[in-house]
Amino acid sequence: MQRRAFIRAAAAGLAGAPLLRLPSRRAPFRTVLIGTGWWGMNILRTALASRLVRVAGLCDVDRRHLDAAQTEIDALTGTRPAVYEDYRELLESERPDIAIVATPDHWHALCAIAAIRRGAHVYLEKPICHTLDEGKAILAAARDQDRVVQVGTHRRVSPHNMSAMRFLRSGSVGDIGMVRAFVHYGGGPGSVTPDSQPPEGLNWDLWCGPAPYRPFNARIHPRGFRQYLDYANGQLGDWGIHWLDQVLWWTEERFPHTVYSTGGRHVKADGTDAPDTQVATFSFASFTATWEHRLYAANRAERTNIGCYFYGTRGTLHLGWRDGWTFYPSRQADPEVHEAAELDAPDDQNIRALWDDFIRAINTGSRPVCDIDHGYRATAMCLLAMISLRTGRSLSWDGEQGRILGDVEAATMMRRPYREPWVYPEV
Repeated sequence: MQRRAFIRAAAAGLAGAPLLRLPSRRAPFRTVLIGTGWWGMNILRTALASRLVRVAGLCDVDRRHLDAAQTEIDALTGTRPAVYEDYRELLESERPDIAIVATPDHWHALCAIAAIRRGAHVYLEKPICHTLDEGKAILAAARDQDRVVQVGTHRRVSPHNMSAMRFLRSGSVGDIGMVRAFVHYGGGPGSVTPDSQPPEGLNWDLWCGPAPYRPFNARIHPRGFRQYLDYANGQLGDWGIHWLDQVLWWTEERFPHTVYSTGGRHVKADGTDAPDTQVATFSFASFTATWEHRLYAANRAERTNIGCYFYGTRGTLHLGWRDGWTFYPSRQADPEVHEAAELDAPDDQNIRALWDDFIRAINTGSRPVCDIDHGYRATAMCLLAMISLRTGRSLSWDGEQGRILGDVEAATMMRRPYREPWVYPEV
């Protein structure tokens, strides 16, 4: 099979097929972490708790995070892993079996592809990329190199999410014609944080990397980058991938055929540039899905501020996060059905089950539950909506070919120029 044909076939439906290789070497797996901040360390602590990994190296452009991570790993394991500022040096020196990529979004593609090409299996945080063609390149690299890439959409292993999918597929909700995904957080206009000199120990030029360089601002780093479009894709790129992935998990359709989004910055005045208000519509053959978010106006009128509503002929199912799921039947005489959430500390996540599945996939030569194909398709929905928002137009999407149809301007937004000397990854 020709390489491009193989990649198209992988993206079109081979996510559940076995990998064409023998299982990798058994534990302990030489593991490295690229991005030692809050979420990266959540993942690494969980990996260590499995007793199946040995931390070989840590990488971060912020020495404060790097030193803290090294000290913690020393306390947990009695060994001090090597530390690096540049992920390329880390991969070259340590030759890991597993690489955890937990950097800001604009670094995901380069780090993940480099790790895959060095022979590592990758646990990749969501969203998988900042632009669409980056995602295609990661998928291609994973398939070319026969590496397991698990995406951090851990709701696919959350007990209440899994039982909600069983309930939906049982027909108990009836025929579903619409799904509404949403995240509504409170807040107000905010205020501008002035630019400043980077703190000591932070290589700000390397933090910006392939993205446009801008002066350091404490609102961006370490945890505010998602509201800056040079480095992420706002609330949709952060939270939207989780809930749009739930839609794709439920449906047998692999892609929407039309995407339209509108919104803007109606309230925020804090120096960020991502939309504080956004609505997107995704047209599938048999149903319509919507996404909406706002970053203001928390209230008591809405019973929940996060999740998906599946609207069916027999009732409505709300699939949430900390509040589990609830089915509201159409017949007033029928009782509601509820299942509480089972979440791990800290931060109410389910990384442990996702990590266990990652190791299972490596050892058995099978696809993981949050395979890179799933991560690509969910991320693509978010990024298409962002392109529609920028152009103000509806987009026609050929998901099998990974192309925007009939709109040259929009199609050019599937990638962006990289800042030198970084080179955009190609399929």
